[in-house]
Amino acid sequence: MRGHSALYRIRLASRKDAAAVLDLYAPYVTSTTVSFEVEPPSVDEYADRIQSALDRYTFLVLERMDNEDEEGLGTAGEAAPAGADIVGFASYGPFGHRVAYQWSAEISIYLKQGLTGNGLGAHLLDALEKIMASAGITNSESCICSENTGSIEFHRRHGYRTCAEFTDCASKFGRWLGIQWLEKHLAPHPANPQPPHAPAPQDCERILAAVNARLASKS
Repeated sequence: MRGHSALYRIRLASRKDAAAVLDLYAPYVTSTTVSFEVEPPSVDEYADRIQSALDRYTFLVLERMDNEDEEGLGTAGEAAPAGADIVGFASYGPFGHRVAYQWSAEISIYLKQGLTGNGLGAHLLDALEKIMASAGITNSESCICSENTGSIEFHRRHGYRTCAEFTDCASKFGRWLGIQWLEKHLAPHPANPQPPHAPAPQDCERILAAVNARLASKS
């Protein structure tokens, strides 16, 4: 029997993925406190979010494929092949809007509900962090609802530590909620750092190829 990993690949997203990614994300908005949005964005709005991330940062999708779709799947921003379903995504963007923050970035990672706990999130996070480091990002920051203990523990297992906690700072579903900020250092902090840059296509290709090879090896 084949393992789960041979059926999954990570690639760069494109605007065409907006509807599929939104189908995955919307239940987290409408039914959970994982996202602090209270209304799902439209497909067009989400397409703009994806494009904005791709222009300066990155946006990755995790696909689950039928067996016949496994061979030849690219890693760049192409639409999902027939028979492929987007079951996860990860992105990063600005941590703060002042110039001095530019070496830190806030991350976001989601898996389709019911798909956590099998190692797929670890591969997705690894790909995202390596792309961030290749672009000159030194600090990865994650803001998580305090009651989302599964996500907090996931990040801690992968090297993050809680740096700040805020109590009763948001309200959703008639309840006051707290948040935790978790941080991981991805690279050294030189005395005179060069400004970060958009990820180079060749770096993304190399990193995603290596991560996908590890996924495939788990079959």
